[in-house]
Amino acid sequence: MHRIVFAFLTLEQHLLAIRCTPQSYRPDACAHCGCGCLWGHGCYHRKADRSGDAELNPVPIPRFRCPSCRRTCSRLPLAICPRRWYGWALQQQVLLLLIAGASLRRTAAVFALGYHTVRRWWRWLNTSQTFVFHLRSRFAELGRCADSAEFWLTCFGQMPLCQAMAWLDHDGLTVP
Repeated sequence: MHRIVFAFLTLEQHLLAIRCTPQSYRPDACAHCGCGCLWGHGCYHRKADRSGDAELNPVPIPRFRCPSCRRTCSRLPLAICPRRWYGWALQQQVLLLLIAGASLRRTAAVFALGYHTVRRWWRWLNTSQTFVFHLRSRFAELGRCADSAEFWLTCFGQMPLCQAMAWLDHDGLTVP
């Protein structure tokens, strides 16, 4: 099962889909036992709107339950990171500035983020060889990049970070 749903790029699209076509989030089968016919199991709410007024918060995230193994799962739109507080677009901007040669402290100051957050993202990018391998396997043109910085610049030139992470999620990897 894929945790990230490609179809909804913005929170507004996600909220409209939850109201009008909630079945678009329903997984085909349980990720744990493979049984089909998962039941809707309500939703949980998440603070995903990072705009100044945060008018879309709280954002509902649909949950599903398997009638066979009784486990639950949730599905996220492309606009929301599975395990991070900050959005994909901000993370991509931070990583691009770091690739360009800015220091960790300077980057943290520019984006008003914690130094440790920026350092954690930078370490993740530099140690994500499994992600690089899977993306190169899926997109042949990324295989021509010589080093990590060139790889990520080429990758971000072809697709945003959210889409790259959705492809990795589609391949069964746990994305941050």
